[in-house]
Amino acid sequence: MIRQRIHEIIDNDPKNGKGNTTFGGILTILIWLNIAAVFLGSVEEVHDRFGSFFAYFEIFSVTFFTIEYLLRLYVAPCKFPSSKNPFLRYVFSFIGMIDLFATLPFFLPFVATIDLRVLRILRMFRLLRILKLTRYNNAFRLIVKVFRNQKEKLGITIFFMGIMFLLASSIMFFMENAAQPDKFPNIPATMWWAVGALTTVGYGDVYPVTLLGRTLGGIIAILGIGLIAMPSGIISMGLITEVEKEVKNNKARRRRLRGGQAKPYAKKRSHRHRLKP
Repeated sequence: MIRQRIHEIIDNDPKNGKGNTTFGGILTILIWLNIAAVFLGSVEEVHDRFGSFFAYFEIFSVTFFTIEYLLRLYVAPCKFPSSKNPFLRYVFSFIGMIDLFATLPFFLPFVATIDLRVLRILRMFRLLRILKLTRYNNAFRLIVKVFRNQKEKLGITIFFMGIMFLLASSIMFFMENAAQPDKFPNIPATMWWAVGALTTVGYGDVYPVTLLGRTLGGIIAILGIGLIAMPSGIISMGLITEVEKEVKNNKARRRRLRGGQAKPYAKKRSHRHRLKP
């Protein structure tokens, strides 16, 4: 079946053979070339000299990615055989959204009038193409799996960090507003200081001057170290767990392969032994 064959070629499954490896390699190289073009195109001297080349390369890349997207949409029933509507499932999946937004900004100016500033922002969506490498890189897929498995713990941590962020901004506003009305004019403006304090960055442009404000600022900075360490620890433990699972699965796979090769040889030896007088 043509649809199944196309699926085997473009899907990243090691069991599918050389066609899959070739397609994945071509797509990976093209994605990295696109990222390099985005970075080099931001250099004015390079853009002035090779601007036309970048434009043609973008047209070629968008054409390639659009054909890839349409092919993946076509083989969605093979990818999601148990889904009632596999086409919609692919379109609204994480990787499907990445495939769409990697090409969609190129076509928007042709169908709608867009402000130049918005157009520049849309062009930056080209950097999303690097996320397409999650199909062809085990490290990317491992990180995505860690975030998916630890999403509940990370959600609780982020919620707690949000509460601390709002409390720190509000309390510091009431402590420093009278002494520095220009630096702490309101709670939303004080949030800038809270970001630097809780992340322990400390930009230095806004800081408390009162005794109570400095005391609170020191406490918040110390708490910020723990707040940053919490999601880091969750992600680290999740990553270690997934790596250990990968190692165990690889060892089990190799043992199965060795066992499958050894059995015929063992039977052959036992047969010869019975033939001896």
